[in-house]
Parts: sequence; C-alpha cells; structure tokens
Amino acid sequence: MKKRTNNDNNRDASTPLAHSLPPDFDPDVPSRELVLDTLRKAGKPLSLEALADATHATIPLSTGFIRRIKAMERDGQVRYNPQGRLQICNNTHFITGTVQGHRDGFGFLIPDEGGQDLFLSPHEMAKVLHGDRVRVKESGEFRGRPEGAIVEVIERRTLKLVGRFLKEHGAFIVAPEDQRIKHDILIAPQDTGDAEPGQVVTVQILRQPASHIQPLGRVIEVLGEIDDPGMEIEIAVRKFDVPVEFSDATRRQLAGIPDHVLAKERAGRIDLRDVPFITIDGEDARDFDDAVFCMPADLGTAKRARPGWRLLVAIADVSHYVQPGSALDEDALDRGTSVYFPRRVIPMLPEALSNGICSLNPGVDRLVMVCDMMIPAGGTKAGTVAAYQFYEAVIHSHARTTYTDIWAALQQPTGPAAQALGELLPHVQTAYDLFQSFEQARRKRGAIDFDTVETRIVCNPLGRIERIEPYARNDAHRLIEECMLAANTCAADFIVRNKAQALFRVHDGPTPEKLQALRDFLRHLGLALDGGDDPSTADYARLIQASRARPDFESIQTMCLRSMQQAIYSPEQTGHFGLAYEHYAHFTSPIRRYPDLLVHRVIRCILHRRRYQPPTLPGQPADPALPAKIRERDAWEALGALLSARERRADEASRDVEAWLKCWFVREHVGEVFSGRISSVTSFGVFVTLDTLYVEGLVHISELGGDYFQYNEALNELRGERTGLRYQLGDALQVQVSRVDLEARRIDFRPVKGEDFKSLQAEIEGDPRTPARPYKKAAGAKPAALRGTTARQRRAEAKRDARQDTARKRRS
Repeated sequence: MKKRTNNDNNRDASTPLAHSLPPDFDPDVPSRELVLDTLRKAGKPLSLEALADATHATIPLSTGFIRRIKAMERDGQVRYNPQGRLQICNNTHFITGTVQGHRDGFGFLIPDEGGQDLFLSPHEMAKVLHGDRVRVKESGEFRGRPEGAIVEVIERRTLKLVGRFLKEHGAFIVAPEDQRIKHDILIAPQDTGDAEPGQVVTVQILRQPASHIQPLGRVIEVLGEIDDPGMEIEIAVRKFDVPVEFSDATRRQLAGIPDHVLAKERAGRIDLRDVPFITIDGEDARDFDDAVFCMPADLGTAKRARPGWRLLVAIADVSHYVQPGSALDEDALDRGTSVYFPRRVIPMLPEALSNGICSLNPGVDRLVMVCDMMIPAGGTKAGTVAAYQFYEAVIHSHARTTYTDIWAALQQPTGPAAQALGELLPHVQTAYDLFQSFEQARRKRGAIDFDTVETRIVCNPLGRIERIEPYARNDAHRLIEECMLAANTCAADFIVRNKAQALFRVHDGPTPEKLQALRDFLRHLGLALDGGDDPSTADYARLIQASRARPDFESIQTMCLRSMQQAIYSPEQTGHFGLAYEHYAHFTSPIRRYPDLLVHRVIRCILHRRRYQPPTLPGQPADPALPAKIRERDAWEALGALLSARERRADEASRDVEAWLKCWFVREHVGEVFSGRISSVTSFGVFVTLDTLYVEGLVHISELGGDYFQYNEALNELRGERTGLRYQLGDALQVQVSRVDLEARRIDFRPVKGEDFKSLQAEIEGDPRTPARPYKKAAGAKPAALRGTTARQRRAEAKRDARQDTARKRRS
C-alpha cells in the first residue's frame, strides 16, 4: 500500500469527499444555478446538447448531466416543451426568501412576502450559506412547522467571511466565526496567505457549497491572534459586513470642506451666536449634534398673561455639507448609522465632519437647523408644544457640559458645579422647570415608562472588561431626552402639514399572537390588560404603574416589552405606540443616523419651497411608466427597509462584541458561585442574569435534575412532573459558572444549593425548626472474608450449613 503523505491530504482539500463519491460521478456537471442562469440568459428553450455546450459540460452527455436534468425536472425547476427542448418551469408554488442559519446546523427560510417561516433541514442547509436568497418548495412538516426543500439559489450573498484558520488531518480549513454558518471552508495549500493555524483570517469564497461539495476559499487577510487587543471588533465588522474605510472619492471631497464656518455660509441664516446655547452629553462623547436653550416666555396677549417657555433645539446642519449623490452621501448611506463598541466607534461620517465642522463644539461658530418651540405652562395644553417653526441659523455654543455636571448643579444651586456654569445656570434651571411640565404631559398622554437597568462596560487599556456596572440615569438625561422628543414630533408634524414625504419612526402596537401570549401570562398572575383586542399605550402604562409594588414586577415588565414590535423606518406615518405620538420622526442626530439626515433635507426643501426627491437605490430602477408619486413612494419604502436593516446590523455587531467581551470576562470566574434571576425560560432550559456581573448564561434543562420538566409557554415556566419543582421568569437562582464557549459567545451555568442569610444563620444556631436535609449514611467497606462472593451465594451457603447442622443434631 502506498504511504499517504501530507501533500496527498492537501490535494484532497481541493477535491473534497472524493473517496465517498459514486464511481460514475462527473465533477464537470454544471450546478443547478448555472443551468438555470444559462436558460434564463438564452431567453428561449434549449436542447440538451446546446445546454451542455453553453455550460461547458462534456459531450457526449455524461450520466451525471442526465441525472442532474432529471432531478431538476423532478423538483419542478425545468420542463420539456412540445418540441423536446428544455425551458425554465415558472412554478408559482415556489416560495422565495432569505436563508437564516442556526448554530445547530438547521435553518429557516424567511419568505419575502412575509408569513410563516419554513424549516430547512441540515441536508438542505448543506447547499447554501446563511443570508443566501433561495427559492423553496414545501416538502412536508417538521414539529408543526412547514418544511421546505431548496430548488434554486437565486443569489449568493456570502462572498467573504471571517474565521479561524486551522489544520486538521493535514488539510487547511477555516472555521467561520459566524455560528450560523456550519460549513468549514477548505483552503488549498497555495491559498493560505502565510496564515498560521489558530489565527483569525478573512476568506474569499471561490466555490459555493453544494449537496456533496464543501465551499472552497482563499485567505485574503490575516487579522492576527484571537486574543489580540481589539480582535473582537475586527471580527464583528467583517462578520456583519460593517464598512470601516471611507472611499478615496470621499477623502478627496473632505479636502475641499473647510474646518470653520465661512462668512458666505452665514448668508441667509438667522444669527443666534449671542444666544447662550449649551450642549449636554456624556463624559466620553466626542460628537455634539444638539444644543439647547430655554427661557421663560409669555404666550398670552396684552390683556391676559399666559406664562410658558420658549425652547430652542439647535441640530448640526449636516445636510449643508453632505450633498445628495456625493461620495460622502454614498458612504453615509452604505453605513446607515454609526456603530458603537466599547472603546471604539465606527462613525457614519468621517471624523473631520462628525468631530469637526459638524460638531457643535464650544467657542466656535457652527451651522445648525433650529426647531423653535413655544410651550404653555398651564391649561389643557400644558407641557405640549403650542407653536413651532424651523429655520436655518448659525450659533456659537457657550459651554460643553455633562449630565453629571448639570444634575449636580440642579441639586446644589450653590455648589461647585453650579458656580462653574455661572450665567448659564438660570437657563438650565428654566429648562428643568420645562422638563417637569413635559413629564406631567407624558404621564397624561399615557406614554410607557419602563424601568430597566442599563449597564456600562468599563475596559482596561488592552480592551478587556474590568467590570460591568449599572448606568444610573438622572433627570439631566431625561431633560435632554424630552427636549429631543419635542423637536422630533415637531419635525414629523411639519412634514405632514406640508404634505411632504419622508421617513418616519414607526412603532406599531403588539401583534395578536404576542398580545394573546401576554394576556395568558397576566391571567395566571391575577392581572389584566385593558383595551380588548386593540390596547392603547395608556393601557400598558396603567398596567406597568399598577404592578410596580409587586415582587414579580420585573417579569411583568419583561413580558410587556416582549409583546412590543420593533420600531422601523417607514414612509407610513402610523405613529409611535411606545411614546404615544401620532407622528414621530428622527431629526436630532444627523451626525450618526442617516434617516435624520434625510429628514433635514426634506425640511430644508420645504423651507425653500422645493420638493425633495429621495435617491434611487442601486438595483432598484424606477419604472418610468408609473406616476411620479408612486415612484417617489416606492423609493421611500426601499430606503426605509434598507435603513432599518442597517440599524439592525449595527445593533447585532455591537451585541456580538459585548457578548465576546463578557465571555472573556467570565472565563476568569469559572467555578465561582453567583446569585442571579431567571431572565428567560425556554423548552431547553432557563437563562439567568447574574446580579453582580450583569451577564447572562444558560442553565440547560439537563442540569436541573433527574425530573422530566414540562415547558409552559403561557406561564413562562418549567415544571417538574414528579417533584412539581418550578422555574419561572424572575425567580432567584444560585448558579455556578461551569463553562464558557468564546467562539459561540455562550456561557453555561449549573444550579447550586442556595446559601442565603437565613439558612446560614439557622445552620450556625442549630435551629430545630429548620429541618436538616436527610442524608443516607454511606455503607461500610465489605469485610475481606466476604469479598469475591455475592449476597445470593452467601445466602445459599448459609442454607446448606443450616441443613447440615440440623442433620448432625438428629444423628446425635
């Protein structure tokens, strides 16, 4: 037998699974995608020979080619016309959608038209990668969910990925960091890019997966070792395809933008440089896109005074520098939003804009868009905007302050923080009076006020977590938040009143399924949500307020949050359910959100009596036969879908980095015991959030004991059939950190016996009222004389000895 060498193994990497293929396998058979693409481009039916020639298949036709065509005919992809030629079968029963992978190897099809997802088995997922667009036919049912079979891959969306470079059994592979992709990417020896085993690399996909073929790739970038500082961010931006570098055209455009406001740019703008605007942000903020000023005002007439406030919210005029269709605009649209990581930000705009000419830094002139509002202090409209106007202006920020400084100044008007504000303090106190009026109007409006704990990750210079601490929000945060909400609602109302189109921030009410799940949960707690089939925001607010004193308030609040839908961007102004606003748009953060920039452009066009035309996205050309309003509407809908997806991408990337850092942090605590609360209940276990570390991990159902646990979705609990032991949402639990999987971003716990103060005190004092846990006494070691025999043998021997003794007594 010929000895197998490493070179043989590496050659196998380029022809995987060769040892398991049938003897008549033809490696040159064109893929289904190639066959369909060829027929589609031909525009007419083709004979088998013509199809083989167009796809560079072997002639005469091989057995594999004939089998491929028969399989496609069986699956309804192609059919023969009366002349015996092959054509695409336009089957209306096929479902088109996007593949969503799962870490356990199976996946789902998310239909483009909405509706229920289809289950894709691991066998089907072997043909595709997460994110691919495919056409599927229903093939049966899997655990109550429709199951699908892939008949055509429409678009391959994963062209590059990031993973760990490994060498296994002499072959080079890359294991993807994205756990939704379960394929190992084979790498030919000449395509390793000098990567060393264990390093993190970026791979270009050269050959996509098929039923019996693994994907093949080439290393195009070596990122470094997995434990290098900042590696988690480098992985995330590539894993979620977050743009990092700006284009050369953008850099050239930046060179022509001045770093200060020119005299000609102030022309036609209202000069507010003498108005004492201030910015209020966090200590680590670097870009300041909003400044505020508040003063008392009389909204009445000469005969009747009507006290109130005048609030000016100045927002950086990014639309002046980022013109539609420019290179800056294209890069900003590609990002959609800034992405925030611990210790690093991937900005939507270059720093020369975001931290420079567009940032409302103190002591320099800046161009702004101002929302000027009048708010009455009394009457039925107290705390609501009675009148507003928008205009372009230039301001000169008088101070850069922080939430901590402002809150300290408000609490101690004679303290150091208040003295540092000097002449600005009365305006801050006036703004705080306005905030209290906003708060009363918010409660009257019925907006939901969730009381959640926000956390902040504190990292060391190497980028590793030192601690995770709760982030306390004070009234200074809420003051700015209410000012921004007022400006956002005015922007939406201004657009609607002028009958213009734009992107609104839309938050719909709960779906019927989520609403029913919430009502089932509340019914078992003796609570109810008013409003019938269409509850209002005020109904939710009343439920939250009535439950605050209950010990299970956190679980009630969690279930209310889960019943909500995710907010999106849409041209449909259906309102914001959570904030109880009829119209709502994002206006106040154009430096970090592209939808805000679009709203600025629409408002500017209204002020200049023009109509803004939204950009047409690549790959979605407008149909000239449609009316102009319909084309404009379609463009806004496409923008809304794209920017909503960009927002989700940024959130997923941020969560991925935080999960990685938390896993790295908890690795130092494996074996330690912590207290926590159940934050989620599933059929396979419970998720527990630790009280002191603020990290979440899984207690698998196999760790809960020998009982069989039933999952009750309505009650959000696991109940043991034999013991009746229950694990419910919000229950306290003592757990031990048992395992940390850095690659899967997963932390595993196991439950331990609780050791609270009362049980420890009872154990020390020997309290007889506290029954001790019964322990079975361990059996002693078997005597040496009995070793090697069983109890049955000893009993039989004892019976024989007894019979012999009886016989001897009778004889004597």
